[in-house]
Amino acid sequence: MSPGSEQDLIVTIIKKGYSEQIIEASKKAGAEGATIMFGRGTGIHEQKKILGIPIEPEKEIIFTVVPREISEEVLSAIVKAGKLERPATGIAFVLELKEVLGAVHLLRGQD
Repeated sequence: MSPGSEQDLIVTIIKKGYSEQIIEASKKAGAEGATIMFGRGTGIHEQKKILGIPIEPEKEIIFTVVPREISEEVLSAIVKAGKLERPATGIAFVLELKEVLGAVHLLRGQD
C-alpha cells in the first residue's frame, strides 16, 4: 500500500456466538468488514466440566483490518460490544500491519 495508507489489524477472541454484535459495532465505528475463524480456549477461565468431563470451549476469532486513523475508535466499539472490560469475556489487541495486499478498494483514489 502507498505511504499514508497505514493499516492496523484488530484481533478479537471471544466466546462463540458473540461475533455478530462485535462486527456490527465495528462497522458502525467505520470498519468495512471482518473475517471470522473458530478456535478453542485454554485460559484459566476455560476449565469447566460437566459430569467430570472437561469441556473444550469454542471461540470465535475476528480479524478486522482498519485504517490506523480509526483503529482506536473501532477497538473501543469492539470492547463495548463484547463487554471485554469484564473478566472471562474475551480479548482484543491491535497489530500494526507492515503491508496489505489484495484490498484494492482501499487504494482507490491513490496513485
